[in-house]
Amino acid sequence: MNLFTRMSSRSKKSNLYYVTLVALLCLGSYLLGVWQNTVPNPRAAFDDSDGTPCETFTKPSSTKDLDFDAHHNIQDPPPVKETAVSFPSCGAELSEHTPCEDAKRSLKFPRERLEYRQRHCPEREEILKCRIPAPYGYKTPFRWPESRDVAWFANVPHTELTIEKKNQNWVRYENDRFWFPGGGTMFPRGADAYLDDIGRLIDLSGGSIRTAIDTGCGVASFGAYLLSRNITTMSFAPRDTHEAQVQFALERGVPAMIGIMATIRLPYPSRAFDLAHCSRCLIPWGQNDGAYLMEVDRVLRPGGYWILSGPPINWQQRWKGWERTMDDLNAEQTQIEKVARNLCWKKVVQRDDLAIWQKPLNHIHCKQTRQLLKNPEFCRHDQDPDMAWYTKMDSCLTPLPEVDEAEDLKTVAGGKLEKWPARLYAVPPRVNKGDLEEITPEAFLDNTKLWKQRVSYYKKLDYQLGESGRYRNLVDMNAYLGGFAAALADDPVWVMNVVPVEAKLNTLGVIYERGLIGTYQNWCEAMSTYPRTYDFIHADSVFTLYQGKCEPEKILLEMDRILRPGGGVIIRDDVDILIKVKELTKGLQWEGRIADHEKGPHEREKIYYAVKQYWTVAAPEEDKNNTSALS
Repeated sequence: MNLFTRMSSRSKKSNLYYVTLVALLCLGSYLLGVWQNTVPNPRAAFDDSDGTPCETFTKPSSTKDLDFDAHHNIQDPPPVKETAVSFPSCGAELSEHTPCEDAKRSLKFPRERLEYRQRHCPEREEILKCRIPAPYGYKTPFRWPESRDVAWFANVPHTELTIEKKNQNWVRYENDRFWFPGGGTMFPRGADAYLDDIGRLIDLSGGSIRTAIDTGCGVASFGAYLLSRNITTMSFAPRDTHEAQVQFALERGVPAMIGIMATIRLPYPSRAFDLAHCSRCLIPWGQNDGAYLMEVDRVLRPGGYWILSGPPINWQQRWKGWERTMDDLNAEQTQIEKVARNLCWKKVVQRDDLAIWQKPLNHIHCKQTRQLLKNPEFCRHDQDPDMAWYTKMDSCLTPLPEVDEAEDLKTVAGGKLEKWPARLYAVPPRVNKGDLEEITPEAFLDNTKLWKQRVSYYKKLDYQLGESGRYRNLVDMNAYLGGFAAALADDPVWVMNVVPVEAKLNTLGVIYERGLIGTYQNWCEAMSTYPRTYDFIHADSVFTLYQGKCEPEKILLEMDRILRPGGGVIIRDDVDILIKVKELTKGLQWEGRIADHEKGPHEREKIYYAVKQYWTVAAPEEDKNNTSALS
């Protein structure tokens, strides 16, 4: 036997010893464990270190006994209790309910100066606590720019204007949709041709005219076609015998509101618009001591234009068609011309059916002539020209910001604006001049940068916001400096920038100086618009702002009223508030989730993103019967 064979034999014996030893150790461990479990342990029932009973472990009968909930400490918000809040559907007859422009309620108010047609909101006990339904067959509107020319009949089921304005090319009804040829009472050839006529008289394309207001807008074809010229128009008309005219405008994706020139100021700041327009709007401009033209003057920027077409302009050629006497029309135009001169306006041109006046750049010369022309007087200095929420309309001339008399008459009172699009990001004159002490030029620029970042984050939360054309009509419920809207300027959307009247600072003038549009609003009341106006609602700290002023349910029901089925909502606020809001929105049939702040999870401010579910009123009985017969 050689050496290698002997070593192999010894190795096999050693391995056998190791295996036997390990087996004996395992057996001993097992027997020890069995012995310990059979001997009672005196510490199993009590812990003699402090004499308190110990919990005896018992195997749970099912997983439902286990508690996997988070146990918050004193610094965390308390868990939200389940709520039984639900909001039933209103009746089908309320599908176009506008709470503050209700026809029955309006009859309680005087007819003088059309006061009964202006805004009158319901008393607390009259406010509905139900969800406004969409009409049966409601469809998602066409995408912009197609929507400018077409809308679904089911969304605005009214054919009155197709008959009443048949010869004026306002709107046509064919099959299941409305078509908008772009016509108007004074522009039957179409809005584009009409704007070309205006463009030959004043510059509409150079960027100096960016914001416009159209009084008595009809279906807003004037504003719709100005959009292609980079001019955004605030169109308004009353809810009157011209059924649904503003609703048609909104379905088209054109900015519009319900409104009227009556006894209170329009809900816009002073020096807001570069251009004002009236095309046969039937407003008695020369009456009531010229109060309506004085209101146009208040909201018109220095150097801004007022365009009038229709009666009484060109009455010499048109008086027969208007079924009025020549003397009557001549007297009306003479009255308008006199008021315009008293406002220190200059008549730029009158050609055919168009007349255009221009407001002065400052009031240096106007103050000098005021010594001769006593009427109208300048408004008192304690009358805030930007105050425009239920503020009575005055028969006085709103003074422009002071200009040194040594300066040139071409000096723009309040500061010169940049041309569009540079205007959007330039520091607005109201900020540069320190009119808002808390907002410095640096703070304004930082705010613009901040909202670019925030909107970029929003588009990750709501992919539809980032999808070009999915949303068209947007509202920012607490716009501050308009940063949200500015960040979306390159998208095919428009934003109604709302400055709440309860806000600490009145910043709506700054928003207009950026070339954006907006309005004042108290969110404890309904907005002057139709149901289903907006595709998307943004609410930054709105519920914090209105704590103690009105119930969050009231605000949420109004948000639900003005939001389209399938529309999106983003609410920024404190996490405790958002948790309560999220619970309430379950009763509105919204589906959503709370996401972290763009800076991360450690910020108390969170973001609630939600979508309003699609639902409409039930099918009419005749439709149900037809369906049953076919089946």
